[in-house]
Amino acid sequence: MTAFTTVTLEVPDPAAASAFYDAFGLSPYLSLRAAQSPTDGFRGFALSLVVSQPGDVDAFVAAALDAGATTLKPAAKSFWGYGAVVRAPDGAICKIASSAKKDTAPVARRIGQVALLLGVADVKASKRFYTGRGLAVAKSFGGKYVEFATPSSAVTLALYPRRALAKDSGVPQEGSGSHRLVMGGDAGPFTDPDGFVWEPASA
Repeated sequence: MTAFTTVTLEVPDPAAASAFYDAFGLSPYLSLRAAQSPTDGFRGFALSLVVSQPGDVDAFVAAALDAGATTLKPAAKSFWGYGAVVRAPDGAICKIASSAKKDTAPVARRIGQVALLLGVADVKASKRFYTGRGLAVAKSFGGKYVEFATPSSAVTLALYPRRALAKDSGVPQEGSGSHRLVMGGDAGPFTDPDGFVWEPASA
């Protein structure tokens, strides 16, 4: 089985980005490197943080805003739980969500799961591409969502329709240029059908 191991964000200012992700709490899950690749609009991905309860969502949102993030979707209840979306100073979109609708414990900034959500043109086609590269599917819901088994990474990798991910993130789906995202694994260097770049994990 192909291993997915690292998530690298390409950022204009690595020192500033490192300070933000340290304050936000995502530093253990990400690598950063300098890049000035042209990019415009929706970059086609989001980082999703799953936490235990609404108070934890609010705590992470407050930390992100204090560190320089901007609000894309303010925290609110929905039929599935409670969540918010922010944009990091480097432009990456971060979703913070809980399936709970009430606090049942003291508020704490503990992350239960981090997922990298790739917005793709055709979920079924991208699933075929990735399984052809050796990734194993953990969950699949037709053309709506695919989650891969990622035992070698602290980050879960999943596919969403690009339009749905943009809507869920509170941004228009249009975008061009670099994703400013590089994934590492042991399948060798390649670029997927939506332009997402993979490199050897040792790179």
